[in-house]
Amino acid sequence: MKPKKLSQYQADIAVGNTSCVQLVNLYLSEIEANQHLNAFLEVYTDEALARAKEVDDRFKSHTQGKLAGLVIGLKDNICFKNHAVSASSKILEGFESLYSATVTERLIAEDAIIIGRLNCDEFAMGASNENSAYGPVLNAADNTRVPGGSSGGAAVAVQAGLCMASLGSDTGGSVRQPASLTGTFGMKPTYGRVSRWGLLAYASSFDQIGPVTNSVEDMALILEVIAGPDGKDATASNRKVDQYSDLTTDNGPKKIAYIADCLEQEGLNPEVRAHTLAAIEALKNDGHTVEAVSFPYLDYMVPCYYVLTTAEASSNLSRYSGLMYGHRSTDAVDLESTFKKSRSEGFGAEVQRRIMTGTFVLGADHYDAYYTKGLKVRRVISDATDKILQDYDFILLPTTPSSAFKIGEKSDDPIAMYLADIFTVQAPLAGIPAISIPTGTAENLPFGLQLMARHFKEKELLSFANRLYKLMEV
Repeated sequence: MKPKKLSQYQADIAVGNTSCVQLVNLYLSEIEANQHLNAFLEVYTDEALARAKEVDDRFKSHTQGKLAGLVIGLKDNICFKNHAVSASSKILEGFESLYSATVTERLIAEDAIIIGRLNCDEFAMGASNENSAYGPVLNAADNTRVPGGSSGGAAVAVQAGLCMASLGSDTGGSVRQPASLTGTFGMKPTYGRVSRWGLLAYASSFDQIGPVTNSVEDMALILEVIAGPDGKDATASNRKVDQYSDLTTDNGPKKIAYIADCLEQEGLNPEVRAHTLAAIEALKNDGHTVEAVSFPYLDYMVPCYYVLTTAEASSNLSRYSGLMYGHRSTDAVDLESTFKKSRSEGFGAEVQRRIMTGTFVLGADHYDAYYTKGLKVRRVISDATDKILQDYDFILLPTTPSSAFKIGEKSDDPIAMYLADIFTVQAPLAGIPAISIPTGTAENLPFGLQLMARHFKEKELLSFANRLYKLMEV
């Protein structure tokens, strides 16, 4: 049975068929029954119930906000005042945020109910959620499989019915890739569409907060609330936020490009390829123009992404020194040993690998050879993507090359793990919006199709994603 949309829950609450308190209790019992999935690091039981009572009262007085009754979880890198936030890392064990992220404040202002914080790859670095200091998250469809990462807890919480929706962060695919592997909807907005204030930074020129949901409708409404200008974030766009929740407009024929190179990629699961081709035919039969385009930079995207993001991570994570907050080694005897021991004990292996890689590419001897060249390659990729989108409304491609892989299958091969992002890094490199839609299965496990659009065309993207989902619905 399909999960209900927020609008359906709100209608039930309005006529007294259920209440926010009942909904929160339902999710709390599901969280308790599914602890083995390890999706939640902390559940705000008493607080969520008290908040639900407040929202029920607003329903009675007809003063409820847009998201009234939405029970939502936050990835453990999004700040919530007076609550722990750790990016699933020992380096921030015991730390409580002094303020709330802009997205958190906007959710609360529209009467959303935050039920807890969600497990993730440490500092959002990973494609499987095996890098968390608090253990891996398990895919609810098959507990031997990964849920994807880094927002694995956010995706599984929605997949398993532990909350209605969640907020994750997407740097190179960290919302869309786990959404694909768990059969949920995941979106990365245009860079700057959603404020990053209160998001623990991984790579600042890539990071974007995005929702994971069970429907395009819920995704559109959440994005409508969290998007928009923010004086606390200079990279947040001042553009007006469209009414994303209106999915009924602009339903005429579209021009869609698909990247032929992606479907010819070695390692692409045959079922994923066949499903993508079937989607192309379905779109043509629906009256759209769908054409193959060449994109010769596919093999350069992942290396470019990791050169630039590790460089930014090296800089961003230098603040976790063991001096001001977070973990400080008890074996430290002076300033140098405080740095070395605190960081060695606090950061996991993958985070250390990326910090060291980033420090290397930023070094005086390698800066021009790696970092400067990476910036130039990013510009080439961005320009080539924009050129395609001048002629087409959307770009269609698989979100992931396969369905969920086995836990431990790629742990000893960082390159194989990095290549899991091969179809998702284009959007953040170009700064454009992208959405993963759950339309297929491979090896009896879910995977998604991905749509990308021009900068700030979220309204059109959401509307067409909804159309594609209904078209492919069995």
